[in-house]
Amino acid sequence: MPNALEQLKSTGTVVVCDSGDFATIDKYKPQDATTNPSLILAASKKPEYAKLMDVAVEYGKQHGKDLEEKVDSTLDRLLVEFGKEILQIVPGKVSTEVDARFSFDYQASIDKALHIIDLYKSIGIEKERILIKLASTWEGIKAAQTLQSKHGVNCNLTLMFSLPQAIAAAEAGAYLISPFVGRILDWYKAAMKKDYSPQEDPGVSSVQAIFNYYKKYGYKTIVMGASFRNKGEITELAGCDYLTISPNLLEELYNSQEDVPQKLISSDASSLDIPKKSYINDEALFRFDFNEETMAVEKLREGISKFAADAITLKGILRKKVEG
Repeated sequence: MPNALEQLKSTGTVVVCDSGDFATIDKYKPQDATTNPSLILAASKKPEYAKLMDVAVEYGKQHGKDLEEKVDSTLDRLLVEFGKEILQIVPGKVSTEVDARFSFDYQASIDKALHIIDLYKSIGIEKERILIKLASTWEGIKAAQTLQSKHGVNCNLTLMFSLPQAIAAAEAGAYLISPFVGRILDWYKAAMKKDYSPQEDPGVSSVQAIFNYYKKYGYKTIVMGASFRNKGEITELAGCDYLTISPNLLEELYNSQEDVPQKLISSDASSLDIPKKSYINDEALFRFDFNEETMAVEKLREGISKFAADAITLKGILRKKVEG
């Protein structure tokens, strides 16, 4: 009998590896890989990745008018070096994140995204293999709209915790979204002081609602569930377009013989009674409806702060190397 990972793939779900630690990726044969500043920070502390640091530091020393610019250049190049290595393992795309500091800056997000694309191009990697990750703020969603429509740059809207964010992202023409499952569960467990089975998991329910909305209204944006806390959250979303999964949970699925039936079925969505909404040309409505979702507001704020803090920690490590 095929293992749970193979069964998951056979439901039509594309499996993506959520890791900067590319030495662990190949075993699970994912289609794509996703990274973020926290994952790169964790991987960059391992000695086997020192050579990527060296390449990035050498580049940074030669690009920038002052130390801070050199450190920024080093970080950008480090992200791209990790992406390059990952693309030698996965046949599809890698997601590279724009600095979370720019989450509320439309133009800076676009500029940084295009810079990352140019860096990839300078080492022979075309934009078709890159997804630019942006936080699902109003500014991030509008930046994705411009990047997709005017520059042909595919975007992954991340830190997504609500249907208003997902609807705006689809209207923006984003290539892919990353609704977070485990972080929603974390919030509800803390707020409600109770545990949830995978079948009643509020993070799972959030992705199911987004998936059904997209399929009912014919949006092409890929739904990629992310941030999982346990195997059950993953198997409850079997049939979702994509799922990005950490190596430890990929290993659990790889070693499991449990049945993984398809749970999400596109054609079932057409008969569901789901009201249609529009946000992309109504910033005030988007902000109000999003603001009504306490969990989403808190988790978006926390996620941006954490990614920004990890980027600062990583820059601190790189600063010492650039000065050295």
